[in-house]
Amino acid sequence: MIFAFGSFVYLSAVLQRTSLGIAGVSATERFGGSAAVLSSLAVVQLIVYAAAQIPVGVLIDKFGPRALMLAGTVLMVVGQLTLAFAPSITVAVLGRMLVGAGDATIFISVIRLITSWFSGRIVPQLSQWFGNIGQLGQVLSAVPLAWVLHDFGWTPAFLAATLVAFVAFVVVVVAIRDRPAGAADNVRPPTWGGALTQLRHSFSRPGTQLGFWSHFVTQSSGTVFTLLWGFPFMVYGLGYVTTMAAAMLTIPVAAGMICGPILGVLTARHPLRRSNIVLAIVTAMGAAWALLLLWPSAPPFWLVVVLLVVLGGGGPGSLIGFDFARTFNPQRSLGSANGVVNVGGFLASFVMMFLIGVLLDLQDGWRVAQGGASDLYSLDSFRIAFSVQFVVIGLGVLMLVGTRRRTRRLLSRDEGIEVAPLWVELSRKLRRRARGE
Repeated sequence: MIFAFGSFVYLSAVLQRTSLGIAGVSATERFGGSAAVLSSLAVVQLIVYAAAQIPVGVLIDKFGPRALMLAGTVLMVVGQLTLAFAPSITVAVLGRMLVGAGDATIFISVIRLITSWFSGRIVPQLSQWFGNIGQLGQVLSAVPLAWVLHDFGWTPAFLAATLVAFVAFVVVVVAIRDRPAGAADNVRPPTWGGALTQLRHSFSRPGTQLGFWSHFVTQSSGTVFTLLWGFPFMVYGLGYVTTMAAAMLTIPVAAGMICGPILGVLTARHPLRRSNIVLAIVTAMGAAWALLLLWPSAPPFWLVVVLLVVLGGGGPGSLIGFDFARTFNPQRSLGSANGVVNVGGFLASFVMMFLIGVLLDLQDGWRVAQGGASDLYSLDSFRIAFSVQFVVIGLGVLMLVGTRRRTRRLLSRDEGIEVAPLWVELSRKLRRRARGE
């Protein structure tokens, strides 16, 4: 029941987070402004979200996840109410900041609940299911919320989202508990100095850093697409009708629900190959993006679907980062470690979101300066703007590989575990199979 209720609260948080993704066109009409101004609505939310992760992790270690979930659901209710009645972009930004602050408390709180209520190999599998259930919030924003927005307008749509956040608050009050009855409480730091010491120790562990970079490279591309730029890209760049574009944002969710349980099993069975799984996911996303952006004309529908399916694997893939945090940190400091990991993907996301908006504006400015007509969201402009992902995620991959090397050295030194390169391990297995062993 705790798992079900916690997953529902996260589903609500994802709904609040992604509610702007289907409202990008409406936001432009309501508030006006350039692509950079529109991206600021999503970027400021993610900046607040990312900046709050480490403080929230420390607070979870000190006060427990339930207290943080209560505060977070209240902030999301207030934030969505503010956005529903926002008369200007300034007030709308304030509302998204509150939503980001509330959203920041939920994910790592529920991850901590799972590790408190469950143990063993089932934990990474439950983490994947939890992530999948939560992503259904994106389906709710892409279909029923988009319908309310289209038929009834801005204010009713965000009031409906507020109602879901309020129900989540009631669920936390009634049903969520930090640990099973009679279970021993983990030692909580008695002072803020002790909490910060735990944070410093968590951050210094190469395993935590490996989780950070794993989250950085897997989660960000899908977040950028589904949270802000995918909808304008499909509507303006590809010419899809708005209802079709909103419905297509459910494809990554469906793909993630299929991919997540498989990744959970692979992670549990092959804990020493988790980084290889991460790199395989990133390689697939990079190949799909390269094919779409280099297509000589408008990319065909099937290719856009392929991209969305591959992006759907990034969300479950990012949960592997939290499995690194779980296995390389003691239970008492998991909040801090999970907070560090969760910064990764959202740091990359808001950097790429903002840069894409800037590049779209720059290209439109150059086009107008040369005497052409303004075409802010042209397909060619999107091709160049989306290419910035290769720079940001490429840097993350380099850092991941370097951190993995340090982590494996520590495993060898402290526990005597030698992790051979994947190709070496595969060749050994093939030789053993050939000998009939």
